[in-house]
Amino acid sequence: MDPGLALDGKREATPKLWRPRRVLVTPAALEWEHGRAILERAASLGSEIVELKSNRLAGLGGDNDRQSYVNAKTTLAVVVAPPGKRRLQPIPPSADWRVDLAEGCPAHCQYCYLAGSLSGPPVTRVYANLPEILDSLADYVGKGAVTSRSTDRMHEGTTFEASCYTDPLGIEHLTGSLAAIIAHFGSWQAPVQLRFTTKFDAVQPLLGIAHGRRTRIRFSVNAKPAARFEGGTASVAARLNAMRSAALAGYRVGLTIAPIMPVEDWREAYGALLQDAAAAMRDVPDLDLSVELITHRFTPGSKTVLNGWYPGSDLDMDEETRARKMTKFNSIKYVYTSEIMKEMRRFFESATGSILPSARILYWT
Repeated sequence: MDPGLALDGKREATPKLWRPRRVLVTPAALEWEHGRAILERAASLGSEIVELKSNRLAGLGGDNDRQSYVNAKTTLAVVVAPPGKRRLQPIPPSADWRVDLAEGCPAHCQYCYLAGSLSGPPVTRVYANLPEILDSLADYVGKGAVTSRSTDRMHEGTTFEASCYTDPLGIEHLTGSLAAIIAHFGSWQAPVQLRFTTKFDAVQPLLGIAHGRRTRIRFSVNAKPAARFEGGTASVAARLNAMRSAALAGYRVGLTIAPIMPVEDWREAYGALLQDAAAAMRDVPDLDLSVELITHRFTPGSKTVLNGWYPGSDLDMDEETRARKMTKFNSIKYVYTSEIMKEMRRFFESATGSILPSARILYWT
C-alpha cells in the first residue's frame, strides 16, 4: 500500500500545523543555532517574533483564567533548558528516563494531564540548547529501573521518554527537535530506545530519517465518545493512518489508549477502536506494536485548573463516583473504583489479545 494513501484508498489530507500567534525568545536562546532556526521557521509561518530583554518570560497573563489560557495557548516561547531540566528523572511505567525537548502543548484536551503539573499559564516552551540535552543522555545508559532491569522489557534497552510534558510531533514543524533526536538515536550504537506519544499526524518529515529502529512512535487514541474531548488534535483516523505510515517506514510503533473512560456502550466503542487499529496495521511487514492502557484520573488541583480553562465541559470529574488514592508524592488523585477498573482491564486485555494478537501490552494503569 502506498504510505501516502489513507485506509480508504484516498490520498491523505495535509496535516494541519499549529501556527503560534506570537513567539517569545530569550537572549540566552538566541545564542543557540537551534534556537535561531526555530525563529526562522516561525517567522516563515507569519508568527510575530518578540525578542525579550531578559531570560524571564513575561506578559503571559490575562484578565481571568480563560484569557490567560488563550494568551498562553497562542504563544510559543523559545528558551534554554537549565541544568536542573537536563538532569533526567525516571518516568515509570513508560520508560527509564524522561528527556524534555519542550514543555507544554498546542492541543486543547479537556482532560489535559499537564493541568496542575506545570506552573503558570500553559505556554509551550521549546528548548534552544538541544545539543546540551543530547550530550547528557549517554550518562544514563544502563542505569534505569523500568526497562533496563526488567525481565519482560529488557530487550528494549535503556528507554528515554520524550513526551512527558509535551507532544513533540505537534510542534516539530517549528522546532526540528524530534528529527534531530531520532537521528541521534539512530546513529547511537548502544542498547537504547527513544519513545514519544502524539495526538498529531504530521509524520511525513520523519519517515526518511535513518532511525535504526531505535525510536518507537506511539499514537494516543481514544474511542469516538471520548475523543470529542481532544480539541486541536488530528482526528483518530488521521493518527491511525500516520501510525501505518510510520510502521511502513520501519519504525516501532505503539497505541496509547488514553484516557480510557467507561462511556456509554464503552465495550462497543473501544472494540471498534481496536478494530480500526488492526485495519491500520494490516499487512505491515516486521511489525513491532506495543499497547499502553491508561485510565482517566485527576487531582483536585488539575480539576480546578481544567474547569478554569474549559468552563462548561461535561467531562466527568465527580469525586463522589471515584476512588481516592495517594500518589507517590503524597498528593490525592481520583481514579475509577476497583470494580470498574477490573471490569475494564479484563475487557481490554481480552479484546486486545483477540483483535491485535501480535501486539504487546506494556502496562495497565
